[in-house]
Amino acid sequence: MEVTSFVGRRWEVSEARRMLTRTRLLTLTGAGGLGKTRLALQVAAEVRRSFPKGVWVVDLAPLNDGALLAQTVLTDLGLDHDSARPALPALSDHLADKKLLLVLDNCEHLLESCAKLTRSLLAATPHMQVLATSRQALGVDGEHLLAVRPLSAPDPHRPPVAMAQYEAVRLFMDRAAAVVPGFTVGDDQRAAVAGICHRLDGIPLAIELAAARLRVLSPPQILERLDDRFNLLSQGSSAAPARQRTLRAAIDGSFELCTPSERRLWARLSVFCGGFDLEAAEEVCAGDGLSRGEILDVVTGLVDKSILIREDHRDQVRLRMLETIRHYGRSLLDESAGAGRGELDSVRRRHRDHYQRLATRAESEWLSPRQMAWFARLRLEHANIRAALEFCLSTPREAGHALHLVTSLWSHRLGTGGLEEVRHWLSRALAQAPEPSPLRVKALWIDGWLAHMRGETAAGKARLAECQNLAETLGDAESLAHTVRFAGLAALFRNDYPRAIPLLEEALERHRAQQDLAAQWQSLFLLGLACCLSNDPRATELGEECLALCTAHDAQGSRSYALWMLGLQQWLRGNTGRAVTLLQDALRVENPAHNLLATAQCLEVLAWATAHTGCAPLAAKLLGAAQTLWQSVGAGLPGVGRLLHHHNECRAQLQKALGDAEFATAVKTGAELALDQAVACALGRPDSPTPASAGEHPSAPLTRRENEVVGLLTQGLTNKEIATELAIAPRTAGTHVANILGKLGFTSRTQIATWAVAYRAPNRQG
Repeated sequence: MEVTSFVGRRWEVSEARRMLTRTRLLTLTGAGGLGKTRLALQVAAEVRRSFPKGVWVVDLAPLNDGALLAQTVLTDLGLDHDSARPALPALSDHLADKKLLLVLDNCEHLLESCAKLTRSLLAATPHMQVLATSRQALGVDGEHLLAVRPLSAPDPHRPPVAMAQYEAVRLFMDRAAAVVPGFTVGDDQRAAVAGICHRLDGIPLAIELAAARLRVLSPPQILERLDDRFNLLSQGSSAAPARQRTLRAAIDGSFELCTPSERRLWARLSVFCGGFDLEAAEEVCAGDGLSRGEILDVVTGLVDKSILIREDHRDQVRLRMLETIRHYGRSLLDESAGAGRGELDSVRRRHRDHYQRLATRAESEWLSPRQMAWFARLRLEHANIRAALEFCLSTPREAGHALHLVTSLWSHRLGTGGLEEVRHWLSRALAQAPEPSPLRVKALWIDGWLAHMRGETAAGKARLAECQNLAETLGDAESLAHTVRFAGLAALFRNDYPRAIPLLEEALERHRAQQDLAAQWQSLFLLGLACCLSNDPRATELGEECLALCTAHDAQGSRSYALWMLGLQQWLRGNTGRAVTLLQDALRVENPAHNLLATAQCLEVLAWATAHTGCAPLAAKLLGAAQTLWQSVGAGLPGVGRLLHHHNECRAQLQKALGDAEFATAVKTGAELALDQAVACALGRPDSPTPASAGEHPSAPLTRRENEVVGLLTQGLTNKEIATELAIAPRTAGTHVANILGKLGFTSRTQIATWAVAYRAPNRQG
């Protein structure tokens, strides 16, 4: 019997039980501290009635000699053994006709012996099954694996809502209540608890050790000290096994299982943040005793030992470490650097160089069929790019590399958001790398462009003046071309079309002379927009030329901008139907999340067009959805002066039509839509339930009982458990779940729970 409660893991328990009906050997794998033993014991307790001869648990952690394995199992089965006879045959004979479950706990340090024993027993005992826990697979024929992942934890960067839905939070609260009776989390501590659970990766052991520190620290104080987590989390129960008393001891166990090459690679891989692919590992980690040809096999070994986690991203496999595992590896790298070998800086430079090459390739292929693929790729690598920039800006004589890296990425960041962050890096890099150069000119006009996008016109004006002076001093043709385009952009944001148009025409010609295709497209787009907003008759021709250039190079992201400009022009000319068609076509991209700025622009103008048709509630919802995206991008509402005028005009029109209260509600509803829901709504096919529609449609309201069932589903309860809670039959509970699925248009219980947590008011009744 366990002395503490079992929290969460309902899916894993259910999946393990299902797998045990299909295999005779199931191994629970995962890194130290993830709770493999507790999960195995819980599964064993729930299936024990299926085994007439019982469930027998053998803890192998104290055993160091594989030759004594069979003898240990015999002893734990309560059998006397005649030492004159080998233990394995005696064990096989004893189990030959028995239907039982043998739990072999902590097999990793005796892997070969455990594999041999298990293989022999399964061959000799047709009715026996084995449930093993190990940091890596046993490697026995017929073995099924269930990877034990961390507990679900909240994202601390988002407002902590419905904290109890997260398993890590529930575990922290349960263990906290044992340490500090009556412990509750106030509103001022919710973010700290979310941060603790997130930064500890949802690792049960780490969370329990953190909760134990509540004897003397508050949650915010614990969170503040997690940079030194191995010292902080070092006071576990004295009654627990040694490997479970401290976080470091749990990770030490994994380290001891690794070969020298695996240990070396573990340390070097710690420079990555948020994941990496095999190519990155080969480029960054090879050298100094570890050849590139070895990397694949060593990475495979670390995956097998649960040090690395495999993740699928479409047709690409990426790998990542839990943050706690990464901290451990980083301490190894720091120790080697402290010994005078300088390995840390060497690996970090290779890491920086790899992402610089990646950014340069992305920039060179901006107007190409790979445009959207690069948006996706760079989004995945955001944390690594941050780490590379921080290295450059915190290391002497490296700031020039930061300037190169951040300016290579600007056009992709313009599409996906985070303009304030880009300006942060640019500001630091410009301050640390003041030397006159074309690269500095590039950084100045990019920073000025982004300042205008954020509505910071004074900062943009200052950057323009410095950029012009430096470009003229250098006399570099490419720098001068960019500066002219920047001046045209600044005039466009001031609604000074007589100045903006000739400047953008000049910039276009200069970029054509330079054969800079991406800059040509950007100049063409800005020129078309200036003509559109100034009623210049060339606007349609320029928009279509812009679209043709996208089509010729199959640049789907840029195509959305061109269609937006053409749709805007049609709306300004009073052709509302045609405008809606063009704007909806612009939204039909593979992944709108990779082009947030274009999506925001399209939703904004669609709101204006929809308001013009008289559909005020939908227009207000689209306006709210656009508002959320403007904030995500970090841009000021629509930015260009005349567009802001139309935005304000639309708001006033809708407020008059709906009234202040109804308008505010509709905007709020739109602002809370997920991106795919907002796009679906704009396309006239809201195929995902929304806060305004799911469960509230007048033809399919949820009953009071169904609302009660939804509440229990969010806690992860099974039909049988729901039936017990509500004192109804399990079959009735299943019927309620089926009805809820039908009414909401969902296909899984998880969708119900997700919808309920995200969109339902806590006390709403059907």
